[in-house]
Amino acid sequence: MAAVTRGSFRVFRELLRQQYRRRCFRPQTFRCDRTLQPLAFRCDRHLQVFSSRMLHTTTVSLGPIVQFKLSDIGEGIMEVTVKEWYVKEGDKVSQFDSICEVQSDKASVTITSRYDGVIKKLYYDVDATALVGKPLVDIETESGSEVIQEEDVVETPAMAREEHTHQEIKGHKTQATPAVRRLAMENNIKLSEVVGTGKDGRILKEDILNFLAKQTGAIIPPTLFQEIQTPPPAPATVAAAAARPASTPAAIKPPPATPKPVFTGKDVTEPLKGFHKAMVKTMTAALKIPHFGYCDEVDLSRLVALRAELKSTAAARGVKLSYMPFFIKAASLGLLHFPILNSSLDEGCQNITYKASHNIGLAMDTAQGLLVPNVKNVQLLSVFEIAQELNRLQTLGASGQLGTSELSGGTFTLSNIGSIGGTYAKPVILPPEVAIGALGKVQVLPRFDAGGQVVRAHIMNVSWSADHRIIDGATMCRFSNLWKEYLENPAAMVLDLK
Repeated sequence: MAAVTRGSFRVFRELLRQQYRRRCFRPQTFRCDRTLQPLAFRCDRHLQVFSSRMLHTTTVSLGPIVQFKLSDIGEGIMEVTVKEWYVKEGDKVSQFDSICEVQSDKASVTITSRYDGVIKKLYYDVDATALVGKPLVDIETESGSEVIQEEDVVETPAMAREEHTHQEIKGHKTQATPAVRRLAMENNIKLSEVVGTGKDGRILKEDILNFLAKQTGAIIPPTLFQEIQTPPPAPATVAAAAARPASTPAAIKPPPATPKPVFTGKDVTEPLKGFHKAMVKTMTAALKIPHFGYCDEVDLSRLVALRAELKSTAAARGVKLSYMPFFIKAASLGLLHFPILNSSLDEGCQNITYKASHNIGLAMDTAQGLLVPNVKNVQLLSVFEIAQELNRLQTLGASGQLGTSELSGGTFTLSNIGSIGGTYAKPVILPPEVAIGALGKVQVLPRFDAGGQVVRAHIMNVSWSADHRIIDGATMCRFSNLWKEYLENPAAMVLDLK
């Protein structure tokens, strides 16, 4: 009888020790109470086994509750708007599972979990304002998992390292193996700038090598990369096409239905949030810039013919080729001759910084409002590579997934307002840039050729705005003439391409 009791007490003491090590229970919760000992430890083997199992089950299901805080996402952002929750209270999450989507005045960001556990509390409703450094959710972690306690200090951008963040800028996953992270670190590559091609957007070694090749112009063995191929049509599509009579036209897609306007008859007041708030801030700063305007027209007839020849080739390689890559590349070639248009002026108007990279932005109309993502290092890219990047940016913009890396760092901007309509515009400079161009729609108009004959010409109007504090009219005019020359004689671009 005494031996059985001592054995039971050793089991109970061992369980207490394990629970204390796991920090699941406080020690003072388990007091020695002599009056309860006879009830807890009866000389019944079945009851002993049952009690042990009960305690074992409890240690697995319970764990510490951790406050998951909103960390610093850079760019000096101190508050964001919660746009969507991907979890609710009681949901089980694993590491890297998406928790919510938040939107700052610069980008949309998806917050992912760094713990395995169960969501116990959501601190904000949809469209509420969340503050950096404050809790987003409470997560009850699994008792067997290692919990890293967060400090109350909010990391600054200089302190935060890309490889340790558990936040992903939408469209740029930051999931990667330690070997890939080490390769990126050795080559001074930010993972946020690399597009992952692995499962769930995981960044692979090939992605790092591909990014490195674009940046340095290095030649990488082709075996490391997959060829870009147009996916074959589905069997059902092929069969339907074969069965359709030759005289029967293919079904024409109806235009997307336009939502009917809703008239409430009441005034509605709502706070400025997200990108609208950023637009107010940017345009207010732009009011301080004395704008100089210059307009001209460009004959794109030769470029129209060239694009028609290259369009099918680009489509076979999986890329939609528009006129915009040619406009962007021509602008970059012009900036090489007029670098002051690719510069910035400090707030005190004392210094001019000439930018080495041509990060040319494209004003884009999205469901979230006007956004200006930019193509990085255009001076190093071919027309085809620019088209590839534009396809990616347009896809992200259509799905509302443009992130900080795409929306920041621009040095020069083109606005393709002609894709919607209109010929001339008065574009507003985006500080700290010093110039911007607005492109009108392409029109077929009569013009005189060199022989005095009236011919059909594809005419596009362009409107430039420049910061008149550092850019004079002659400089803007000469740049526009050079840009126009490249587009009217696209073969001339070949001489200056690197």
